[in-house]
Formats: sequence, C-alpha cells, structure tokens
Amino acid sequence: MPLSEHEQRILHELEQSLYHEDPEFAERVRSETVYRHAGRYCIWSALVFVAALVFMLFTFARSTVLGFVGVIVMFLSGVVFANNARRMGKAGIDDISRSLHSRNLGQTVHDPRDWIRGRFHRED
Repeated sequence: MPLSEHEQRILHELEQSLYHEDPEFAERVRSETVYRHAGRYCIWSALVFVAALVFMLFTFARSTVLGFVGVIVMFLSGVVFANNARRMGKAGIDDISRSLHSRNLGQTVHDPRDWIRGRFHRED
C-alpha cells in the first residue's frame, strides 16, 4: 500500500532532520542492510567456531570438561551461523558477492586459483 502524499512529505521531513542533526548516524543507517548485518554475524560465528575448535583440541587431553565447553561453543556458533545464513538467504549472498566484486576483491581470490591451475596444468 503506497504512502499518501502527506505521509511521504512527513517521511521526507524526518529524513532531512535526521541528516541535519546526526549525519554520521544517518549515513551508517543508510548504508547498513539486513544482509550485511547477518553476513557480519556469519563471519564472527565462523571465527568463534574455529577458535573453539582450537581450544577444544588443546584442552580436551587435559580436561574433558574444558573440551566439552569447546564443543558447546562450537555448537552454539554453528547455530548462530545457520540462523544468520537463513536470514540472509540467496538475495543476501548475492548482495554480498556483488559488493565484493565491486571492490575488486573477486580478482584477488581468482588470481591464486589461476596460478595453481597454470602451475599444475599438464601439457598433452
């Protein structure tokens, strides 16, 4: 249901006052999307998972209780990752990949692959 002309004018005035009073916050709100927020949590949960795995590997031999704590943290970070990946969905993953390609990070990822392919390519 589209907004009426009066509602659009009020919304525009609110946006302008927000930009006028706190331009930093307004820019941050404008650039932040649900996809980026969920993607950030996916990255953090993956890092926590790896850290908990390392913790579990080093502590499990000494204390099974500490090793079990590592397993619990790994499980919880996996749940957080799955929830945020579901929240992002295909549209969010496409949005993140577009932003990575626009920053030319995609070329950084592809260069080592091409080097490996060229290095191990057999001449028949």
